[in-house]
Amino acid sequence: MGIGVSAHRLAGAVAALGGVGTLSSVDLRRHHPDLMERTRGLGVGAAAKEAINAANLEALTREIAAARERSGGRGLLAVNVMRAVSEYAPYVTRALQCGIDAVVVGAGLPLDLPELAADHPKALLVPILSDARGVQLVVRKWERRQRLPDAIVLEHPKHAGGHLGAAKIEDLDDVRFDFDQSVPQTLAVLRAAGVEREVPVIAAGGIRTLAHIRRLQDLGASAVQLGTPFAVTTESDAHPEFKRVLAEASDDDLVEFTSVAGLPARAVATPWLKAYLKVEPRLQAVAHAKARCTKVFDCLAQCGLRDGKAGWGQFCIDQQLAAALRGDVKRGLFFRGRGALPFGSQMRSVRELLLRLLGADGPIAPSPV
Repeated sequence: MGIGVSAHRLAGAVAALGGVGTLSSVDLRRHHPDLMERTRGLGVGAAAKEAINAANLEALTREIAAARERSGGRGLLAVNVMRAVSEYAPYVTRALQCGIDAVVVGAGLPLDLPELAADHPKALLVPILSDARGVQLVVRKWERRQRLPDAIVLEHPKHAGGHLGAAKIEDLDDVRFDFDQSVPQTLAVLRAAGVEREVPVIAAGGIRTLAHIRRLQDLGASAVQLGTPFAVTTESDAHPEFKRVLAEASDDDLVEFTSVAGLPARAVATPWLKAYLKVEPRLQAVAHAKARCTKVFDCLAQCGLRDGKAGWGQFCIDQQLAAALRGDVKRGLFFRGRGALPFGSQMRSVRELLLRLLGADGPIAPSPV
């Protein structure tokens, strides 16, 4: 959902209907022509990096305000910040200063999140983890800081899209991630810590139907998080071609690979990704540290391409995700979770999607324009 897929239009629409609408914090300046113009042709160096990071923080401020207005004060607004991005702390701090309801952090263990949010005790802090071991570590570390997670997103890496919560691709099928094991084991960890009633578990990854939601609730999950079904709604902030690519893809069209962030990832096998995967072994064989970031602003704290990390991805993730946001099928990287979507290849509204997930029977009339 990053690089602008879930921005103010989608997050605001979800919140307006009583859900938790989540803004992805990364490189939101791409939705603001004036900020893009301000950061065009800056050259290289510390000043250019500082200017781009400042523009992205301003974009985050604008997007939170626009989402709040669109929500009409209903539901909750969250911001997702990858722990792996270099500006993780500034993004968290700015979102909290803007009055965000919740901060959701994945792609790494957010052990320092309680300190970052110390001046904002009412903000909800939600780590994304994949198994009970990770939950136990976070709960223990946070308890020492007199803070508990306000909820835990338990994401299944075998089914989710984008960056996945496993150490390597070979681990994606590990049974410890199966909800039948991970949900009860996580609840046991919380019960042992005496906080089972205080920390709800939110299941994520490949959830598509009311029956699936009910099964997860039977296991003990309090809620669910969905990505791909919302990414293809009419309110999604991405280009229509982005939505079409995700909506028309089947599980057979998806591939797993190692991202430039060093994490397993899942995406649609588009022309660029197929071409990249063919040459990836050669690129990794000659990986070496570069003098500077391809896009100047060092979006990741550790980058396979910039830092020359053999075995990690060797491409510019910001560049490829930005192309996907624009609907550039030939050059874009299109993250997608597994599983048939609730409306197949159709693009429908957030309202229609929520009604379908809540069990509306029969055909759902499209929302009035």
